[in-house]
Amino acid sequence: MRNYYCIFFLLLFSGFTLQAQVKEAPDRQEGEGPYNQLIIRGVTLINGNGAPPRGPIDIVVEGNQIKKIEVVGNPGVPIDSGGRPKLKEGGRELDCEGMYLLPGFVDLHGHIGGKGQGADAEYVFKLWMGHGITTIRDPSCGNGLDWVLKHKERSAKNEITAPRIYAYTVFGQGSEEPISTPEQAREWVRQNAQKGADGIKFFGAPPDIMAAALDENKKLGLRSACHHAQMDVARWNALHSARAGLTSMEHWYGLPEALFADRTVQDYPLDYNYQNEQHRFAEAGRLWKQAAPPYSDHWNKVMDELLALDFTIDPTFNIYEASRDLHRTRRLEWHEAYTLPSLWRFYMPSRISHGSYWHSWGTEEEVAWKENYRLWMTFINEYKNRGGRVTAGSDSGFIYQLYGFAYIRELELLREAGFHPLEVIRSATLNGAEALGADRALGTVEAGKLADFVIVEENPLPNLKVLYGTGAIKLMEDNSVARVGGVKYTVKDGIVYDAKQLLEDVREMVRKAKEEEGFEIRQPGVED
Repeated sequence: MRNYYCIFFLLLFSGFTLQAQVKEAPDRQEGEGPYNQLIIRGVTLINGNGAPPRGPIDIVVEGNQIKKIEVVGNPGVPIDSGGRPKLKEGGRELDCEGMYLLPGFVDLHGHIGGKGQGADAEYVFKLWMGHGITTIRDPSCGNGLDWVLKHKERSAKNEITAPRIYAYTVFGQGSEEPISTPEQAREWVRQNAQKGADGIKFFGAPPDIMAAALDENKKLGLRSACHHAQMDVARWNALHSARAGLTSMEHWYGLPEALFADRTVQDYPLDYNYQNEQHRFAEAGRLWKQAAPPYSDHWNKVMDELLALDFTIDPTFNIYEASRDLHRTRRLEWHEAYTLPSLWRFYMPSRISHGSYWHSWGTEEEVAWKENYRLWMTFINEYKNRGGRVTAGSDSGFIYQLYGFAYIRELELLREAGFHPLEVIRSATLNGAEALGADRALGTVEAGKLADFVIVEENPLPNLKVLYGTGAIKLMEDNSVARVGGVKYTVKDGIVYDAKQLLEDVREMVRKAKEEEGFEIRQPGVED
């Protein structure tokens, strides 16, 4: 497969159209509802607004909308059934006493599969929904805008089992000729809006073209994201984008460059070649060390300006984690049951598959990346502390990171960065909704909002691992070892999904694919 990001640069500068569509999602067979009335009984609510847990609570839903949230007792005291909301004829009760309910999760960086990975829509959607992800932003529409908009509409009508979708087209996609002038950029942005896109995903462009595109996009009221790739970041970094109207940045590219105080370009080795991903990712792990040190005058100045611009940072910590611990990441316990053979092959060391840069990856690269994470996390945590909006995104399907599972890992990494667990949940819910401009409908559990919930039997605040589909290990009182947790119910638009059954469906997909190929996972370079 061609380098993933090179495809998008080809789109940008050559005007080609994406043809790498994955298989469409089948009609929905899963989920019950929506109901004229659904009452979720006895939960402890962990809301997305930073409030502490509270319960027991009954939540009343009618159709796809939250109608009432009512405290029905006190912890450790039997609930008086006489004072609880009454069930209407034809309604359904969901007994969740002792469980924990959160708003539906928002994955702000969710690619819907890929031909090179062999990951079709049903596989990806069920992994997301099985982990409580009820909303995603597709930051590039890699299957083509028409394909994504079709699935967005089908999801909105709940014709498929899928999160709701926000479509951010990669800048230049579908253009008949290369975009080489500001007016061409403006015209493409206008056409993108007319086609129904929710926003634009940039990788960078000449400054006058970026400025024109962002200005036009802002005038039209659409939102935007940018992966500030090295091809243009030396003359247009994250701060330039924020000033021009970019609403959010992906990963961290462009941020260290904005923090340079004693240089203008990254300290590239003189034999560096961007197309060699061993070079690209090894040197990326040394980039934060070249930026102004934490809390220095320049560091503070850049942060303060981004805060004043109400700029959103979507760090996607998880997608680079193999760079600091390759052995751990490629042996994650869910690969065996949930990773398709085609996806495993895509992850293997390769000179052509994006993110498979394991040409010669060792201790020196991992040590550099550990320091990279320390400095990166320091900035992100302080940005949050000063009131900045930080969201949760996964960028799954690359570098040993699996859809759904990688999102929960992202929550753990926000915790590692210094976020309180309640701040982590806010990043995963309300902050994501705000970044999409959807916080009037999503992001918290409030009357009038859409009925999107994550329900889990264990409290996720002391241990976010209970959100993984594989659960968390726990030693029981009888000295037996158990797996606890995993999302029990995912509720989207008032439709109740058995989250564990969705993941079981994925396990069966993987089992069949392995059986057909006679495939078993083998670590790189290991023979029979």
